[in-house]
Amino acid sequence: MAQAAFDVDALISMFEEASQGGSAKLRGAVEKATLAGLQGRELTLKNIRGALETVTKAVSQGAAKNLAGIDAVSLLDKAVAGMDDALLKAVQANRSALQQFVDRGADLREKHLQKALDDLDKFEDTLIGAVKKAADGAGPLAAPWQQMLEKMQAGGTQSGQSAASAAEQFTSQMEQMQDTLRSGRAAGLRAAQVLAESYAAMASGVLVGMLAAMQPGAAAPRAAAKSAAKTSAKKR
Repeated sequence: MAQAAFDVDALISMFEEASQGGSAKLRGAVEKATLAGLQGRELTLKNIRGALETVTKAVSQGAAKNLAGIDAVSLLDKAVAGMDDALLKAVQANRSALQQFVDRGADLREKHLQKALDDLDKFEDTLIGAVKKAADGAGPLAAPWQQMLEKMQAGGTQSGQSAASAAEQFTSQMEQMQDTLRSGRAAGLRAAQVLAESYAAMASGVLVGMLAAMQPGAAAPRAAAKSAAKTSAKKR
């Protein structure tokens, strides 16, 4: 596995040392770690899966050393919620990137954008898969991870619901655009299709911009997204 883009040891220590009263901080820590694992990488399912698996492994290592100090289910519940929060932001970044392509007149049936829509619909399955893998190799934490897995399978996740909503939105837009697409605009569509080839990088840029906007004194939230779009445009 590639080197993690966040401090794995720090995350392990947080779960190892968490108290019942201080466990609320874990959710935010996991969200930040997951987002750090995604920053600077294209928002592909492979990279998302890698970040989630690295986080769940760190969580398991830390929580396994804290079984006597706090309820393991409570620890893992915070971890899953944090990963879900991070994926929700990744969904929002994809949604924003897709909207930019729609605004440029791109045909969402174009293979790169169709794949982006298909992948978006798999975000929840990717999170569930990471938790299932953690449960399969977690030793004393197998049962608590299994509880988290069953909880997600029964009730879904925030990121999954948001992704489904986005996929439905753009599928509807795609159907509405068909008549317009038949009428022409070939040059503009071709330009949008070329940009689509760099879609995952553009979505990553949007996510970076969103996270930068959350920091004190940060630049405008669209700065990174615009930079990614310009980089993609230069490749035409």
